[in-house]
Amino acid sequence: MQTYEFNSVVEDNGIIRIPEQYLRDISSPVKVIVFANDEIKSNSNRKNFSAIKIKTKGFKFDRNDANE
Repeated sequence: MQTYEFNSVVEDNGIIRIPEQYLRDISSPVKVIVFANDEIKSNSNRKNFSAIKIKTKGFKFDRNDANE
């Protein structure tokens, strides 16, 4: 069994298009497993955070303190 991995979008009529680069290699019946990628939707709602700068001059701490 040959496997191919690609991303696609389910069209309104339920069709999932296979990219052209794979079409010429696929001539027999296929087994389809669909993983819904909810991560793509949630990434569009992701908020960006700005970096902060903290002055530590004169402040003494060890690695454990810094990691806390």
